[in-house]
Amino acid sequence: MLLLPYLAGLLVAGFRWPDVPLLIAWLAGYLLSYYVFLAVKSRRPGRYLPQFRLYGLVAVPAGVIVLAAEPRLLWFAPVYAVLLAANAWYAWRRRERALLNDLASVAQSCLIIGVVTVIASGRPADTWAAFVLVLLYLTGTVLYVKTMIRERGNDTYRTASAGYHLAALAAAAVISIPAALVFALLLVRAWVLPGRSLTPKQVGFVEIGASVLVLAAVAP
Repeated sequence: MLLLPYLAGLLVAGFRWPDVPLLIAWLAGYLLSYYVFLAVKSRRPGRYLPQFRLYGLVAVPAGVIVLAAEPRLLWFAPVYAVLLAANAWYAWRRRERALLNDLASVAQSCLIIGVVTVIASGRPADTWAAFVLVLLYLTGTVLYVKTMIRERGNDTYRTASAGYHLAALAAAAVISIPAALVFALLLVRAWVLPGRSLTPKQVGFVEIGASVLVLAAVAP
C-alpha cells in the first residue's frame, strides 16, 4: 500500500530528486503515524515517545526538504489532515480494522501519485489512469484480504468482494486492455481463493505478485 502508489507515480510522471526525500518522509511518516495511532488507542502516549522521536527526526526533515523544493504540495495538506483525523477517530474508538478506516488509508496512499506528479511538474490529467487503477486495486485488496483472514467463511463478504472486483474489471477495461487483463486475474483470485487454507504470509505473497501486475498495467 505504501510502495505501489509511489512507484506508479514515478512510472507515469517521471523522477526528480525530491522524490528521494519524499520516499524517506513517506515511509518514516507511516511508521510515525502507526505509533501515534497506537498511542491514541491505548491512551498512553508516553509509552511510545522513543518511536515518536526516532521516526519524527527522520520524517520531518525529509518532509521539509520536499516542501522547500515544491511548496505547491501544501495543497495536499488539508486532504491528508482529514483522512488522518478519520484514522485517529477509529483508533480512539479502537475500531482501526473498520472498513472505512482501511479505505481512508487507501485514499492517503493513492494521493501520493498526485504528490509525485506535482514534483515532476506534471498535470493530474497525465496520471489520472494510474490513480484510478491503483485506487481500484487497493480498495479491492482491502475487501479481498478481509475474506481471507478476518471475514474468512463469510459468504456475504465474499460475494461483495467478487462483485466489487467485477465492477473494477469493467472500469479497468475502459482504461486499457492490459489493465482489463490484470483485473480479470484479480477477479478470479477474489472468487477462487477465499475459503482455501492460505496463511497470512501466503496471502501477502499473492498480493506482491498482484502489485507487480498492476504496476505493469500502469506503465506507459
